[in-house]
Amino acid sequence: MAVADDAFDEQCDYLFKAVLIGDSGVGKTNLISRFAKDEFRLDSKPTIGVEFAYRNIRVMNKLIKTQIWDTAGQERFRAITSSYYRGALGAMLVYDITKRATFVNVRKWLHELREFGGDDMVVVLVGNKSDLGQSREVEREEGKGYAETESLCFMETSALQNQNVEEAFLEMITKIHDIISHKSLETKINGTSLNLPNGKEIHIADEVTATKQPNYCCS
Repeated sequence: MAVADDAFDEQCDYLFKAVLIGDSGVGKTNLISRFAKDEFRLDSKPTIGVEFAYRNIRVMNKLIKTQIWDTAGQERFRAITSSYYRGALGAMLVYDITKRATFVNVRKWLHELREFGGDDMVVVLVGNKSDLGQSREVEREEGKGYAETESLCFMETSALQNQNVEEAFLEMITKIHDIISHKSLETKINGTSLNLPNGKEIHIADEVTATKQPNYCCS
C-alpha cells in the first residue's frame, strides 16, 4: 500500500523519476500541482520546456522520493523533452476527455515513449477533466479499452475537483516499486547487483538495500 509522507527531509530509500506527457492543454501541470502541493490554478500557462516537482511516498516500509517531470506538449519542444524519457521508471500519458484530438494523439505519444523509455516503464493512461462530463468527446470505455489493448493502467481524473489524482500517481509509484522489488529479489538469488535507469545501484548482500544519495535523494 502506498501513502503520502510529509517527512520531506527524511532520507529516502529510492528515487523514482516519472514523466507526464501528452498534448498541450490537457492539464498535466495542474495534475502535478494537485498531487505535489494540492493546488490548482485556473490561469495555468503552457509549460515552457520542462518543469518538475517532488513528493515523498511511503510504500510498504520504503520511503520513495518521486521526481515528477512535466514535459511540454507543444510540438516545437519535442526535441528538448524526448531526452527526459531516459531514466524514467514511470509515465502518465494524459489526454483531455473533452478534446478527441488529444486522445487520437495518445498513439504517437506512446510510440515516442516506447522508443525512448525503458522496457519496464510503468505507463498510466489518464483521461483528465472528468468534471466536464457534459462536454465529453471520449467515452471512458474507449479510453479503458485502448489501455487494455496496449497493456497500460487507466484512470480518469479531475485535477480541478481532485478526483483520482492521488490514486493515479500512487498506482504508478506502487507498480514501479513492485517491479524494482521483484528485480532486487532476482538479483539477490543470483548474487549480482541491480543497476537502475537513474544511476543508482543496488548491491545484494544479506538484505536488499538501495544505495543512498544523501546530497540529492532527499535534500
